Amino acid sequence: MVEETADLRVVNARVITQHGTISGGVAARDGVIVAVGDESNLPEAAEEIDAEGNYLIPGFIDPHVHWGLSRYEFEYHEGLEHDFETETRGAVHGGVTSVVNFLLQKERYLPDMDFFKRAGEENSYIDFAYHAIVHQDHHIEEIEGLAEEGIRSYKVFFNWYKHASPELGIDHSDAGRTYKVLNRVADIPGGVVMFHAENEDLAIERRKELQAEGRNDLQAWSESAPNICEAMQIEQIGRLTEYTDSRAYIVHMSTGEGVDICERFQKKGVNLHAETLPAFLSHTYERDDLGVWGKISPPLRGEASKKRLWEGLRTGVVDTVGTDHCPHKIEFKEKGEGKHGDIWEAIPGDSNGIEYFLPVMMSEGVNKNRLSMERVVEVCSTNNAKRFGLYPRKGVIAEGSDADMVIVDLEKSAVVDDDFYHTMEPRYSTFHGQELTGLPTHTIVGGEVVVEDGELLVEPGDRNYLGRGPEGVDLE
Repeated sequence: MVEETADLRVVNARVITQHGTISGGVAARDGVIVAVGDESNLPEAAEEIDAEGNYLIPGFIDPHVHWGLSRYEFEYHEGLEHDFETETRGAVHGGVTSVVNFLLQKERYLPDMDFFKRAGEENSYIDFAYHAIVHQDHHIEEIEGLAEEGIRSYKVFFNWYKHASPELGIDHSDAGRTYKVLNRVADIPGGVVMFHAENEDLAIERRKELQAEGRNDLQAWSESAPNICEAMQIEQIGRLTEYTDSRAYIVHMSTGEGVDICERFQKKGVNLHAETLPAFLSHTYERDDLGVWGKISPPLRGEASKKRLWEGLRTGVVDTVGTDHCPHKIEFKEKGEGKHGDIWEAIPGDSNGIEYFLPVMMSEGVNKNRLSMERVVEVCSTNNAKRFGLYPRKGVIAEGSDADMVIVDLEKSAVVDDDFYHTMEPRYSTFHGQELTGLPTHTIVGGEVVVEDGELLVEPGDRNYLGRGPEGVDLE
């Protein structure tokens, strides 16, 4: 009997599995992993890659991106198609192999579901899923229907965007609407409510004071939404989540106070979890060179919060990392006034996050001994898959899982400049000018090598919409 061969095998690797790190390799057939272990036990394959002793990890899963925001040139639906191609092109160069995008429009979502699926299937380089931003009453009415379409995560802007950035077209939610969403989602198997947690009632008053002083610097933006703005809202979210016996997830948590509050509620058994961003783990408001490129919401914080966020990742209080990648055209971001223009008028949001995601976590996390490689894989891949119902299809190197994998060379370095990125142009980010060490050499999506040593080998399209069922909300 002739042993069946594989399509691809990776050998001579340090493989990060759910049970630990092993020396050996992985084989894949028809887009699925069919063997993991010692090379002598792997089937022969049509294509073989020598990992040269580097790490082989499951591809990163970015749970927080905003495709469709390439305004200044496109309307939302046209921008969604555009951004899927340009930004997932950056994703595969950066080692991200799945993404969960936020849908955002004032109209109902369900009538456009066929388009939303087709936009990714025809333009993306990677598999994709969706969250829905619930910011209208009719969006609340759609929750059960969205769940049937495989969308089981719903984002609320709790007290933010009452005044800020009206051009983004987002309506804020007060405690009443927040209660209604949490209460409704409590009955959705696998459902989770995601929160942008900032108190804009306080922030608008601080903003007025700082503007009256003539301040126009990045630290002023941070001072206009101080740490207490986030802490106040997370405290309320925790209490409302406990009251409704629901499930809550704080997106882009930026403060040490937030870590403390989440830890307190988690110890009480409340299903309150949090994500943070590479920007908050790497930058502070003291980076004057960032200009308006450093304007994000919530804002960059000080060193104490940065340190506490890393601690939260190590202890498990913070259990996921995303990017909040917002592909704004630079003219729209800067409002035509350049990198060091008006901090108050510039649009919030960081660009190119999905491509710097893995390099930053390797450079700032693994190589600086803040997190082990195994923990980075947990918070950037496995936990993201579990939280949003994609596990074990995604987020793990195991037999039967999708063959989405990345080879990482922890000694490979690059300076972040325009040529570092492969997304839409002109390219910019909060990491421009910074050297990052720990880069992908190969990205494999569905058992196919899509990027090898910086060369893109495939065309976009023919990727899968990941409709999600009730699994995976409660992390181990």
